[in-house]
Amino acid sequence: MTEPTTGPTTEPVTEHLAEVDFQENRRQVLYWRLLARLFDHEEQAALESSSVAVVTDVGLPRELLDQRTSVDSIVQRHPELAAEFDDLMVPAADPEDEADDEDEADDGGRDRAAEVRRAALVSKILLNVFSTGSGSVSAERLSRWQSDAGWLERALGCRPGGLTSGRHGVAGMPGGGSGSAAPDLSNLAPAIGSELGDLEADLVSRMRLREVLADPHLAARLTPSMSLVEQLLRDKGNLSGLALANAKALIRRYIDEVAEVLRTEVEKSSAGALDRSVPPKRVFRNLDLDRTVWKNLTNWSPEEERLYVDRLYYRHTARRTTPQRLIVVVDQSGSMTDSMVNCTILASIFAGLPKVDVHLIAYDTRAVDLTPWVSDPFEMLLRTNLGGGNDGPVAMAMARPKIAEPRGTCLVWISDFYEFDRSQPLFDAIREVYRSGVKFIPVGSVTSSGRQEVNPWFRERFKDLGTPVVSGHISKLVRELKTFLA
Repeated sequence: MTEPTTGPTTEPVTEHLAEVDFQENRRQVLYWRLLARLFDHEEQAALESSSVAVVTDVGLPRELLDQRTSVDSIVQRHPELAAEFDDLMVPAADPEDEADDEDEADDGGRDRAAEVRRAALVSKILLNVFSTGSGSVSAERLSRWQSDAGWLERALGCRPGGLTSGRHGVAGMPGGGSGSAAPDLSNLAPAIGSELGDLEADLVSRMRLREVLADPHLAARLTPSMSLVEQLLRDKGNLSGLALANAKALIRRYIDEVAEVLRTEVEKSSAGALDRSVPPKRVFRNLDLDRTVWKNLTNWSPEEERLYVDRLYYRHTARRTTPQRLIVVVDQSGSMTDSMVNCTILASIFAGLPKVDVHLIAYDTRAVDLTPWVSDPFEMLLRTNLGGGNDGPVAMAMARPKIAEPRGTCLVWISDFYEFDRSQPLFDAIREVYRSGVKFIPVGSVTSSGRQEVNPWFRERFKDLGTPVVSGHISKLVRELKTFLA
């Protein structure tokens, strides 16, 4: 009976398995430390010392474990790490590949040491972004968090601002990061963006904002964001002098940034349909050479090998721009800040298009006509008063006299439609307006991240009426309006 062969055959396998366990244990140490720091602010000495040893051994700087150090600072001191943070958390192209690697861990196909290094970098980003602590927040602290949130976007393969502003350009999607074979993260991006928005809002609420705004150096460190704009709009009545001037400058910066993106969306197809009732202008740049040749082929002379042209044909370039009236009604109650900012900017952009008559009404328990300032979203926002309840019928009473030609009017109503005892009267008025020929577009709470919450009672009735609620992402509203105005 032959003895089984050992030694050269089994020792490499045993050594490999030991190496796999060693690297896996080091990776687990880093993730256990991450979880401990996220849910318990007290340091775990054993985890901290072990993590320092792991990070040092894989050639990464120890500052990576210091939550007070931003990713920006790490990259400034160690520029070679910038490329490693990009697309760091983008999933593999085929999830089954990882499962196969798990089953074949003994084949040496996985770089376990590289996975430990990756775990250290991932832990840094997640801890800096999702562990925001407690107590008051300085302008520098907010700016550092916003910068780290930007690195999280890069790690997920998103465009800059893709999560925090809702413009989700994700790897594997058009305009996203590298790695076009990566899975579609579009369903995950809104949830992450929502969480980041909540974290940022919490940080802003913990700032001594009035003190920061009164100091030009601290105010200059603030990065405009939706959360910050909301706080400024709520507190604008208590600001004066330099603090008020700095607040207005921040609001205007944010408005300009959002307006640039929305204006691009609108201008992509804002031109109307070709108006063939207007004769084409007979100039060379409008000459339709292909049609001219085709229509004159019967005049071809084979003997002379020459085409005689009896008539020139020109392209139509005139566009049909029927005057349209756009009435935007926006709920300005406490839950609708994001909607107010986005829609006042959007209304001002459409007001700049030829032959589009835009009116804007904001309401809570009262209604205010902001139409005189529709071309200046900054002034419109300063004239709003966030908070209070809802009284849709009051807003409808102000909107109805503006409907001169129903079939040439589009009424956009942006709200969560929580009207309580006024629900039936508001719906009856909306149904009457819709049946008169007005194009009615109900829109849920329009947010940058695409979140929306709409009263189910109204949602069902709008669906039955044939005017379903438009998705909460503002890009959907832009498309609806361009279709109406084309």
